[in-house]
Order: sequence, then C-alpha cells, then structure tokens
Amino acid sequence: MATSTTRAPGTSRADLITDAALALLAERGMRGLTHRAVDERAGLPQGSTSNYARTRQALLEATVRRLAEREAKVLAPGELPMPDGRVQGEPTEGPDALVAGLALALHRYLTRHPELLICRYELALEATRRPELREFFDATGRQFREPLVALMTAAGSPEPERHALSLVAWCEGLMFSCAAGSYHRSVPTAAELRTGFTELLRGMLGPRGQ
Repeated sequence: MATSTTRAPGTSRADLITDAALALLAERGMRGLTHRAVDERAGLPQGSTSNYARTRQALLEATVRRLAEREAKVLAPGELPMPDGRVQGEPTEGPDALVAGLALALHRYLTRHPELLICRYELALEATRRPELREFFDATGRQFREPLVALMTAAGSPEPERHALSLVAWCEGLMFSCAAGSYHRSVPTAAELRTGFTELLRGMLGPRGQ
C-alpha cells in the first residue's frame, strides 16, 4: 500500500487531494489514478475524492489545474530568486537576464521536481484521447506561453510569438530527454543550460542575443 501524502500546515483538502493525484500519476501512471487510490494516498476517508471531483474528467481537470499551480512556482519569472538571489555582477535586464532566469528555472525543475514532468506527460497523453481534457489542458498551458511571449518581446525579439514557440520546443525536448529519455542520467548543469540558452537566443535575436 502506498504511504499517505503528508499534509503541510495550511494545505486545503482540495490541494491535498490533487497533490495525492499527482503523486500517484508519477508513481503508477494513468491506470493508477482512481478516486479510491487518491483517498488512500491522501489519508482521507473513502469517498472524499468523489465528493470533491465526482467524475474522472473532473478529477483529471483538477489535477491539471494543480500541476499548473505547482509548475508556476518553479518556472514563473516572479518566483525566481532574482535579482536579489543572483550572483553578483549578473545582469538585471535584457537577453542576458533572460538567459539567467530561464537557466535557473529549468535547472531547478529538472533537478528538484522531475516527478512533475512525468505527471505532465501522463496528462498530455491522456488529453490526446479526451477532447474535453485537451481543451482544458491547452487553456491551462496558456498561462505559461503568454508571459514567455512578453519576455521575448522585452528581450528585443522582432517575432516574439514564433521565437517563443522555438524556445518552448527546445525546452520541452530537453526536459523530455532528461526526465524520460536517454539523458535521464545526464541532467545538464546550470552553466550548461545557460550556454544552451545563450546559443539559442543568439540565433534568434542576432547581436541583441549576445
């Protein structure tokens, strides 16, 4: 039997349920995500998850929403320890600052929260089979895409929408390779990620990306 999810002080029952659902997805995959299993993992009475999300679709949507909330804490620029937390001498604006922020966020995700990546892939695949979940999954994902377009605009991109897509594609490929692909034992260092982002942005922005 799986151990129950520890409830941190101030955690709502909804968060406890959806955190348990994410833990099950990471450990057992989509087949292991059931209302009963979530109750057991969360340490709640049987029927608690059904009262919160009566259908599987509702449970999946709630899980996608919680995943987005937890990813935002890792990836959102406002959550990064900058500029106060950056190494002395690092830039505070422009392409170099964008590189520093992106490298820090991606390295933190890959090294501290790989289970969230597994959950994202499980849910993304399920969304390809459930049109109603696909729409919800895509709408949730826009909260990451739109700020990235704004960041590319601020960095001087002449085509921020297209460049944001290229940046996302590069990041997604790297994350999959390190979380579930052949590079899962070779996660890049923060310095290596900075080099990669610098090369990518230089190619898109020209002299402004250097």
